This record gives sequence, C-alpha cells and structure tokens, in this order.
Amino acid sequence: MENKKTYKIAVVAGDGIGTEVTEESLKVLRTLEELDKSVKFDFTEYPWGCEYYLKTGEMMPKDGIEKLSKSDAILLGAVGYPGVPDHISLWGLLVEIRKEFDQYINYRPSLLINPDLSPLKGIKKEDVQIKVIRENSEGEYAGAGAWLYKGTPHEVVIQDGVFSRHGCERVIRYAFELARKEHKKVTSISKGNAMQYSMVFWDSIFNEISKEYPDVETDSLLVDAAAMTLVKNPKRFQIVVAPNLFGDILTDLAAGVSNGMGLAASANLNPERKFPSMFEPVHGSAPDIAGQGKSNPLASIWSSALMLEFLGEKDWADRIVKIIYDVVNEKKVLTPDMGGTATTSEVGDEVVRKLKEV
Repeated sequence: MENKKTYKIAVVAGDGIGTEVTEESLKVLRTLEELDKSVKFDFTEYPWGCEYYLKTGEMMPKDGIEKLSKSDAILLGAVGYPGVPDHISLWGLLVEIRKEFDQYINYRPSLLINPDLSPLKGIKKEDVQIKVIRENSEGEYAGAGAWLYKGTPHEVVIQDGVFSRHGCERVIRYAFELARKEHKKVTSISKGNAMQYSMVFWDSIFNEISKEYPDVETDSLLVDAAAMTLVKNPKRFQIVVAPNLFGDILTDLAAGVSNGMGLAASANLNPERKFPSMFEPVHGSAPDIAGQGKSNPLASIWSSALMLEFLGEKDWADRIVKIIYDVVNEKKVLTPDMGGTATTSEVGDEVVRKLKEV
C-alpha cells in the first residue's frame, strides 16, 4: 500500500511487571496493525534494565543511545529490581534517555474515569480532570552538586537545582499553548516564598509569558498549598505546569486522588521531534507481584495511546482511551488493584476484543 506508514518503535520492557504490561501494549498495537493496513510497527526490543545491570554492570550498553536514536518512539515498561539502588537504575537509563534526547516535557494526565476509583468522598468524575506538564530536564534532577569529605565527620552534601531561562520558558510556554488549545486554566506550582532564587526566577518567567496569552486564565500556588488543594478541591486544577521535583511529587498525588497508579500513564516528549520521545507507565516494577499475572496493564496501554497521538494517529489513540474508560466502567475485566479478579493478560485480551469491535 503506497500510503503505508511505518513507525520504528524501540521497546525497553525493563524489569518486574514492566515486561508483563509491555507485552499487553504490544498485543494492542499489533491488533491495531491488523485492523489498519495503512499502519505498520517495526518493533525492536532491548533487554535493558536492572537485571541487565546485574549481569553486565550497566543499565544499557554504551551504544544504547545511538541504537535508540534510530527509532521514532520508545515504549518503556518499568525499571527497578532488588539489589540495585534506585539512583543507579534511574540515572543509568531513564534520566540518561530523557537528557540525551532532550525530552524536556513530561506529560501526565490524571483524568478520573469512575468516582469509585478515588479515595475522596463525594467526588465526581468532572472534579478530577488534570493534565500536568512537568519540566523534565533541569531542577534538582539536573545532576549538579557535590559530596565533600565523604566518610568523615565533616561530610557535606550539596544538591543544586538548575533553572535556566531557556528551560523554564519552553516548558511554561508549552503549558500555555495546551491551555489555549483546550480553553483551560493553567496553574503554576512554585515555592517562591522560601526558595528565593530558583522559584522566584520561575515565578517571574511564568508572569512574563502569561502576558503573551491574555486569553488564558492563570493561577499560581505554592507547592505545599497545591498538595493540600489537590486533596480538598482537585477541581481547581486543569492544566498544571511545575518544575521537575515538584511535578514529580504532585503527579503521583494526582494519580492517587484519581484512578490510582494502575492507570498512571506518561509521556516524555521532545516536542520538536529532533529526537525520539519516550512513553511509559509510572507504577514502577513492583517486584512483589511480578510473574503472578496481577499487574494492571492499562497504564501501559494508555501510554501507548499517548505515543500513537504523538505520532499522528490520534483517531486510534482516542479509540484506545475510550476502550480503557469502557473497561474500567464496566468493571467486568479488571485486575485485583481495581477490585477485579482478571489477570494481566485477560485485561489485555479485553482491550483487544473491544478494539476489534470498532
């Protein structure tokens, strides 16, 4: 077929339940490929992660970034394994990919599907419809700092937060563009009262850029107040833009007050498409349930839908997200974390069945 589109997808299933949930995402994508003869996926799977580290001493090989650079997108499962410190697994794979491919936007939707999933009393579905745009390359995760006099009584550790005008402007402007497109309010998260350099700088840039978008309603909250408000009045938030560390914390909280981590999807984006973007569930590798068929694949499948949308297959992305909503609301085929008895594979099969009905 002349108009056939081939997408090169690098698959890093990783550790623990990462391999299980990723398999269900691939199952869904292969079904899409069968249904739509104009779309083809060229999957290349890489066995990298913590178990790979225990065998080789590295989270991925030295030419790993070069190999990934040949792909259009990266589908990640999860990393983490007993015996491998988290800072090694994070910096040896996830942060390395994010930095090398300038994936400076971390996008996480927390869209409540069914009020029964939220721990909040009297909550309505429309009360938790939050999209967080998190800066993904700077801040406290920039890797700048020092460890002085290590192992002595005078030991000193310095962890620097790095905030550049370029880095702040591009993530804040991305949030404003999304808010304008969706006719939503954008809320900035800061701690300018205590962090008199980095956060005052962030606040000033947010205020500058807001003047370019007079049609967009704005709000600003200190991070501690934002955490409280997420629990007491989540409806206040629509589009949220936050620096790296605060965004990391608040996105997990937003997932907690909505559908839970089993539905927490994310995208690490290079909006200019100079490098591949990466899509991943954020529930972790959960080694305590790995291999038991209990893991929830819906976050991974949702992450695959985010990937499809970014690649330009929005119709298919929307269909898959709708199917996720249907599966959750029907409550017939769900994993134990959502009150069901289905296995990981059975949930994936249900998504596939519904996809074939479309």
